[in-house]
Amino acid sequence: MATRNKKTGPRTETLERRKDILKAAAEVFGAKGFNKGPLTEIAEQVGMTHAGILHHFGSKDHLLLEVLSYRDKADVEGLEGKHIPDGPELFRHLIETAYRNEKRPGLVQAYAVLSAESVTDDNPGREYFEGRYVTLRSEITAAFEVMCAERGVRDEDKIKQAATSILAVMDGLQVQWLLDPTKVELARASQFAIEAIMRAVLDPVQGNFLEPRVADQADHAEHSEKVD
Repeated sequence: MATRNKKTGPRTETLERRKDILKAAAEVFGAKGFNKGPLTEIAEQVGMTHAGILHHFGSKDHLLLEVLSYRDKADVEGLEGKHIPDGPELFRHLIETAYRNEKRPGLVQAYAVLSAESVTDDNPGREYFEGRYVTLRSEITAAFEVMCAERGVRDEDKIKQAATSILAVMDGLQVQWLLDPTKVELARASQFAIEAIMRAVLDPVQGNFLEPRVADQADHAEHSEKVD
């Protein structure tokens, strides 16, 4: 028994050390971005050397990926199975996440900065964010399909647009909130938007409020043909 404690002690200490580094990295990357956020500053925050950071994570690129993974785990830490729920509960989880995010601005800032940077060439986080959006769109789409089937609603295109729009609204509101939290209520605005999009899919009204002008429709059709 004593031998087991000796083995687990250092491991626990290492895991705590890594967690401290991830928190510091999230703060530095969130404030300065990935390219301009130096490992030396992260090391200083946790009382280590640059080489010490590399000892734990191997490279700055790998540290970035671990920071992103750390954020994902924080989102589902209190959930059963540590996984985003399915069906109607998924939408409740998204709203609850927005409420939790109001209490962790540093992590939200890191996500906003790193997701924006990921669209640039050769950014090490690009594959992660591409995969994240694909997965989340798929899970939201599946949740909508379950609820639509229960209500006898069939509109695959609207479900697709709704899944994309929910993610866009949540990410966009985070940026507005980070810029001025006194003017934007992140949680309430996110809940309003998600519920409004859900109603548009599950309880559709006849027609749209704002139909595009004929010229706009023609331009969109021409652009779609070129893309295809």
